[in-house]
Amino acid sequence: MLDDDDLFREAMGDVTPLKASSQIHWLPVAHAKGKAMQHADSALDNFLTRDFLDIIPLDTPLEFKAEGIQLGVLNKLRQGKYALDASLNLTRQPVEQCRLSLFSFITQATEENLRNLLIIHGKGRADDSHANIVRSYVARWLQQFEQVQAYCLAQTQDGGSGACYVALRKNAAAREENGERHAKRSR
Repeated sequence: MLDDDDLFREAMGDVTPLKASSQIHWLPVAHAKGKAMQHADSALDNFLTRDFLDIIPLDTPLEFKAEGIQLGVLNKLRQGKYALDASLNLTRQPVEQCRLSLFSFITQATEENLRNLLIIHGKGRADDSHANIVRSYVARWLQQFEQVQAYCLAQTQDGGSGACYVALRKNAAAREENGERHAKRSR
């Protein structure tokens, strides 16, 4: 009688591993085991809209600042003064794949307490180009995350009008740790 390991080896005999995706580039961060399974499950909870979209004209720069965020934060973000923690490349992907990738990316970045991200959406030559449609969806989707405190057009060296910087809020654990660190100084 075959046990589970033998059955698995038999079923996987002619399978070859997939190559790593070049679409997501994570800078070195310690990862806990089981994260991949959590993110597969989180795709079911994806709240990003699929509704009708108002296309943002190419000559309108992407920019957003959540209520309560200081203008100085947005200015430093515009100038590329925050070190990037991770980037996501959405170029030449179908809109639905972009939606899933962005949701997973922001979710994982939040869990890892990454604060400054680069999203590469590409740039088109016409308002109705695929890249501009993705760009318009990215602008809409980013505002649906409560973790996103600001986003803006990237500097030329990081993709210019084909990319945007995203600033995330600290996660709850980081806020608590920061509060404890500052409380110790005041004693």
